[in-house]
Amino acid sequence: MACTTDFVQYVVDQCSTAGDITIKKMFGEYGIYCNGKIFGLLCDDCLYIKPTEAGKKKLKSIDLRPPYPGAKDYFYISDLEDHEVLAEIVKETYKDLPEPKPRKKK
Repeated sequence: MACTTDFVQYVVDQCSTAGDITIKKMFGEYGIYCNGKIFGLLCDDCLYIKPTEAGKKKLKSIDLRPPYPGAKDYFYISDLEDHEVLAEIVKETYKDLPEPKPRKKK
């Protein structure tokens, strides 16, 4: 089951104070980006954030699970209501992630 557009927009809105939040459709689901860095996945109307030490410190409880069969574990984010806490998790995760590799010109 793919994500609904309403869910995707809701998560983007909830994370919006963390930076420039964008999404890209990937294999029927979505990658979610902050300022050009992918920090998570939206799969089956659920938010998964890449595990980082900084993000881990901001979580109230840690629930690691794969966003799809065969994937590595991500932080499963069940509470999307508090946009300030969610934005803080995204900001801290963003800081810990490496810069994206530059794309090769064709």
